[in-house]
Parts: sequence; C-alpha cells; structure tokens
Amino acid sequence: MKAKRSNRFQAAPTIGRQPHPADLHVGRQIAMVRVQSDVSQGQLARSIGISFQQLQKYENARNRVSASMIYEIGRSLGVPVSRFFEGLPQNDEIGRQASHLPVDERIEFIASAEGRHLIERLIQLPPRVRARVSALIAAIGEELTLPRYDEGQEDGRRTGAG
Repeated sequence: MKAKRSNRFQAAPTIGRQPHPADLHVGRQIAMVRVQSDVSQGQLARSIGISFQQLQKYENARNRVSASMIYEIGRSLGVPVSRFFEGLPQNDEIGRQASHLPVDERIEFIASAEGRHLIERLIQLPPRVRARVSALIAAIGEELTLPRYDEGQEDGRRTGAG
C-alpha cells in the first residue's frame, strides 16, 4: 500500500490566464515606487537594460518579474527589494484574498496607456501651464461633485413658462 502524500506541494489552482495576486502586487509596487521617484518607464527600463514595453508588462503583471530583475529595479530606484513586497498578504492569506486585493486606481491609471500618454504630454508643458491645467482639472472635478440640476433648469433658474 502506498503512503499517502501530503497535499502541501500540489499545483496552485489557476483561473484562466489571470496573473497571480503576488505578481499584481509587485507590479503595482514597482509602478508606485517609480512614479514616486519621478522616473519615467523609459528611464527605468534603460537603466536596467530592458525595453519600456517590457517594464509595462511587469507593472501590469502581464509578465512575471524575475528575482534578478526585481533586484535591478530596486537598485536603480534606490529602494530595498523588500519594498516591492510590502503589504503583500502572508502565504496563507494569498489564496483567501486572491480576488479581494485592494486596487489602487491611481496607479492603475498611471500604468495604463492613457495615463502614460497624459503624463508624457503634461510633462512637456511649461510648469506654469501645467499648474493651470491641474487647476482646471480640479475645478472640473469639483463641478462634477455638485448636485445636478433637474431637467429644465439652467444656472439654478427654471426655464420655460412660469
């Protein structure tokens, strides 16, 4: 009779082609540290010897980052490797939290093609113009949080026959 093997080394369950939660977390952390360090994807990619497209894939968890590459990224950004793993659930928590990891929408936007293009174009503006664009965006955001007028109202006044 065969001895029963421990299920400790069974293959992890896979769900389609979804990235592992740890890969998502590390990719987001790379993007966050890079943005906080005011380093573009192109700059970081050049400093570690890869294309900026490859770095995008790391940040979006479409490709896994090797240990040596995490080391090079940390060295280039001046942070310890452990920085990319901060906030990652412990091993026994990963399975339970796989679909419940907090998502930082700002980092996702910055890492998106739209976010990258917006930032690249903003950086090309003179600082004074950039400040005005920022103020305009803030004003639009405030306007969107105001209560909407009922249909038939304009500037707080009723239109039509009274």
